[in-house]
Amino acid sequence: MVQIETLPNGVRIVTEPMDTVRSAALGIWVGGGSREEAPSESGAAHFIEHMLFKGTQRRSAQDIARETDAIGGQMNAFTTKECTCFYGRVLDSHLPQALDILFDMVYHSSFAQEAVETERGVILEEIDMYEDTPDDLCAEKLFGAVFQGSALARPILGSAETLAPMTGEFLREYHRTHYRGDNTVVALSGSFSQEILDELRRRFAALPAGAPQPVVPAVYTPAFVVTSKPIEQNHLTLAFPGLDYNSPKRFALQLLSSILGGGVSSRLFQQVRERQGLCYTIYSYGAGHADTGVFCIYTALNKETEAKALATIRQVVDQLRREGPTSEELERAREQSKANVVMGLESTQSRMSHAGRSLLFSGEILTPEQIIAAYDSVTHEDVVALAQEIFRWDQVSLSAVGQVRTAEAYRALVLEA
Repeated sequence: MVQIETLPNGVRIVTEPMDTVRSAALGIWVGGGSREEAPSESGAAHFIEHMLFKGTQRRSAQDIARETDAIGGQMNAFTTKECTCFYGRVLDSHLPQALDILFDMVYHSSFAQEAVETERGVILEEIDMYEDTPDDLCAEKLFGAVFQGSALARPILGSAETLAPMTGEFLREYHRTHYRGDNTVVALSGSFSQEILDELRRRFAALPAGAPQPVVPAVYTPAFVVTSKPIEQNHLTLAFPGLDYNSPKRFALQLLSSILGGGVSSRLFQQVRERQGLCYTIYSYGAGHADTGVFCIYTALNKETEAKALATIRQVVDQLRREGPTSEELERAREQSKANVVMGLESTQSRMSHAGRSLLFSGEILTPEQIIAAYDSVTHEDVVALAQEIFRWDQVSLSAVGQVRTAEAYRALVLEA
């Protein structure tokens, strides 16, 4: 059974014992992703994620790596626009040491200037890697265009210009003001003792409480953006206004996406790839944030076939918007989503992630039974209404990367298809 405890400083601890396993997954979730950054701070949250592996007051970077390997542990981290997460998974017998390593990393990093200089170079290489990954670049340019003027438009990694002036002292101060009790969730799933719970309370009770940081609302604005790159395929992402991550319609959106472009039986895959052979890859997905979201359709193809593919995509979308799914499609999507929920929560890592993310973003943790019931409650009428709400061609956006046409040429292709 999941248990939630809130410490006096605002830290929330969520635990879920699993009696049938011998491992445990521990995660520290901080509601301080790139969205909290000012323009001049772009990339700071991600830079700090890197730096917390580079040594503490008690451990060098080598010590962290060596101790983690010595207990057979797995430790990692990631930064999104809404949060940063540090997590580890170990055998229950090594959980006390894993907790000590993870807590030491996250809250006692040395931010040594020499390590800052080294890691800045690593992040610049990471930025170059993204520039060389067309699908990632396509999505990044899309977000930069449709959320222009807000923090959601800026890349999580920052840029060479914003990273250049960041020092160890700057990152230390940014960490101090953004790693607060009020925006921290500690999640633990698997096999653990009462002593571990007591230790979690003791350590995290010492964090400063802090106060919530104001977040500037982001507003979706339709945009067409093109990025020229000498590659063989053109990468296209169509987008419409989506849902925030707490929307009660999010379950209907998942089913809608599954029906439209969620797998090999989806309408887009069958029409654009299987029947017409216009591409190799095509799929749809939703990306939700605290107050907004986008719904995207992505494909990669030759320039010669993109006009026909865009016309076909529009036809498929319009038919789904007009008629909705068949009963067979709806049930297939429902069963796929329910299976993903159940199978996705069969490990300590996935259960920890579900609990931590849900509590941080939503303030509640739905049980698998509640999620399944939510999918079961979605009707044909719900999907049709949501399709008509989302798929408005006066709100469409497009990002193209490759040997591209002009933005206006793509606008004509999409709107006149």
